[in-house]
Amino acid sequence: METIVELNKEKAILVALKTSDISSEKVNEQIDELEKLAETAGAQTVFKIIQVKNRRDPAHFIGKGKAEEIAELAEMNDINLLIFDDDLTATQVRNLERLIGKKILDRSGLILDIFASHAKTRQAKTQVELAQLQYLLPRLTRAWTHLSKQHGGIGTKGPGETQIETDRRMIRLRISKLKEKLKKIESQQVTKGLKRKDFITASLVGYTNAGKSTILNLLTDADVLVEDKLFATLDSITRSLELAKNKNILISDTVGFIRKLPHHLIESFKSTLSVVREADLILHVIDITHQFFEDHIHIVEETLKELNGNDKTVVKIFNKIDLLDDKNRMEYVRNRYPDALMVSATRGINIQKLHEMFLENFEKNFMEMIFDIPIENSKEIAQVYELADVLNVNYEDDKVNIRLRASKQNADKIKRLFK
Repeated sequence: METIVELNKEKAILVALKTSDISSEKVNEQIDELEKLAETAGAQTVFKIIQVKNRRDPAHFIGKGKAEEIAELAEMNDINLLIFDDDLTATQVRNLERLIGKKILDRSGLILDIFASHAKTRQAKTQVELAQLQYLLPRLTRAWTHLSKQHGGIGTKGPGETQIETDRRMIRLRISKLKEKLKKIESQQVTKGLKRKDFITASLVGYTNAGKSTILNLLTDADVLVEDKLFATLDSITRSLELAKNKNILISDTVGFIRKLPHHLIESFKSTLSVVREADLILHVIDITHQFFEDHIHIVEETLKELNGNDKTVVKIFNKIDLLDDKNRMEYVRNRYPDALMVSATRGINIQKLHEMFLENFEKNFMEMIFDIPIENSKEIAQVYELADVLNVNYEDDKVNIRLRASKQNADKIKRLFK
């Protein structure tokens, strides 16, 4: 049990369960991550408790005896918030609340609370509310004491505090309306037009806090908020990078992924993450300094599968190499991931290699062609302008000579116009 003290913050006890199928090292790393999540939400961790048990207790998650110990510890230290590192069932939450008499929050509830705090746009707020309601729906049988207005604080933002007396039918109706609202927002999204004729598109993805926003800022002067907090970025942000004259790439920064990310949250944010599905290129940013960076790689790859983005061209970018003292890890990464790029976004190390990679992909995705088109074929000429970037036009008697650049897909469409 570890004790940390700081004033003027909501005080919390963090609780994790170590079962036989997980190592102590991994559990410690996960509860440290939970502490970072709690800090992002505005809580101060006072105690971190890891209970060793063969399996989860169906009634109290950690067992009744351990729950009673924690209740005493919370009472003695004037702590009103307990955060569990796994999702709890409605029964477990109800039993823990009755036994401990404090606000009980699980990992999903904490992540949803952070998203509610960081949601700024209409789309993000709608997505978070939808995810929260889907999370709350199966938990309606419990007493709701931890969400009542008398408590306030972490875990009560968004729709939670207004749903105490709301029945399932009303929540389902609200969920349905929110889904319709998201569809309308998505149809209005500017990002729906990102597959423009003169651009290729790239999306930055990665475990939260890997440095995606820093890379976007460095490449495009995007001035995106960069904080040492989890989920600092919620909405996808897209900026243009000019690689060379008339050769541009659109780069999108996306919300960071994390282990045990609530499924409802992934579902709700699929419209925001459409930039991942639509991208020509996915840039997977990895914090090379993190002890469990390979776990993070796996989590991101699994999340990409959920988003149907795992069939894209993916380039791994190992960031923060300036902070890495372990030369053996650097050598391991080079051997294990020979096609990856090693960079430092804060110090600009190897960023030129990123530019070269973009340019190479641009050349792969686009081709230049010259067509002679009869001048009376005005309809086909108009379609060429829609499908391609026209570089030069010459009028010769009864025909138009057009030099253009187009994606391979659009180039095929243009060729079919003149068969």
